[in-house]
Amino acid sequence: GAGLPVPLAPSWRRPGRRRSGGPSGGASSPTPPASSSTTPEEYEVNAKRYWDDFYKIHENGFFKDRHWLFTEFPELAPNRNPSQNGDSVHEFGNKEESNNEGLGSCENGHCSLETRAENQLNLIKITPKICTKDLAAQKYSELNQSDGDYPGSSASYRVLEVGCGAGNTVFPILQTNNDPGLFVYCCDFSTTAVDLVQNNAEYDSSRCFAFVHDLCNDQSPFPMPDESLDVVILIFVLSAILPEKMQCIVNRLSRLLKPGGMILLRDYGRYDLAQLRFKKGQCLSDNFYVRGDGTRVYFFTQDELDDLFTTAGLEKIQNLVDRRLQVNRGKQMTMYRVWIQCKYRKPAAPPL
Repeated sequence: GAGLPVPLAPSWRRPGRRRSGGPSGGASSPTPPASSSTTPEEYEVNAKRYWDDFYKIHENGFFKDRHWLFTEFPELAPNRNPSQNGDSVHEFGNKEESNNEGLGSCENGHCSLETRAENQLNLIKITPKICTKDLAAQKYSELNQSDGDYPGSSASYRVLEVGCGAGNTVFPILQTNNDPGLFVYCCDFSTTAVDLVQNNAEYDSSRCFAFVHDLCNDQSPFPMPDESLDVVILIFVLSAILPEKMQCIVNRLSRLLKPGGMILLRDYGRYDLAQLRFKKGQCLSDNFYVRGDGTRVYFFTQDELDDLFTTAGLEKIQNLVDRRLQVNRGKQMTMYRVWIQCKYRKPAAPPL
């Protein structure tokens, strides 16, 4: 595997404005299951256990709700009044300054910036586990030929969040989008996370359906048929998957989209400060690392994501890099948070 990446290129300038937040929180597992003797295969086999442990420890207190969502992804609440932007990320400057010893907070590889802005914009990272070869479409044909009796079948606007964690995206959508035709699906392969969503006081089974799903296990069906979703959300999810298994996941999700439906992604970009902080022994393969708690993370380029989505038959609407400078005056260091944000659309059905 590759070691540490090359230093930041000098062409990386301070961003013009801050676009959005990134993963936060710094608490680590009291019983980290990972060790230097753990093989990459063991991290894959035990991935579900690492994330279950994470949610058993932190429950729903680790991440804050993502109210920045609607600034970056207005598709999630099309009828929303812009004046509702209470926590708009655009209120904040693009440079973060820190006088403490650490450059932000990075424990176990879960990095945060300890700022007011960051605390309002905490994000979550979930991973599916095992991926076999691309699933055969006919495996789900019985769902497609059903009489329409499935959760959310009467809805006019259907959203699926993959890797929902404790619900930090789902509940803001349900609070903000008052479309009576809205139905939100959310899944995670951590049963602990799904339990947290279902037991939340705001969980409304008439508008929402949370389910356990292992994305790449072909024995794990979706509750909705192909070509039924308007939006699929992937927020800090794809990066936690074994790189060679990402394409089959994107292919599968694109089949769930209606013609004209969209995949919305936000994830880690190459040479994010979290990547630069990993030690050589934590690198499992090129740009793919394991954190101290056993969870894993990949750092993307725009071209890699474009290839994943276009190979799945989707067309690019947006693919941008969000770089935010972080300054540590005490150590006289500057580093970047780097995220990539994408919107890709399934082509509309050709006229008959």
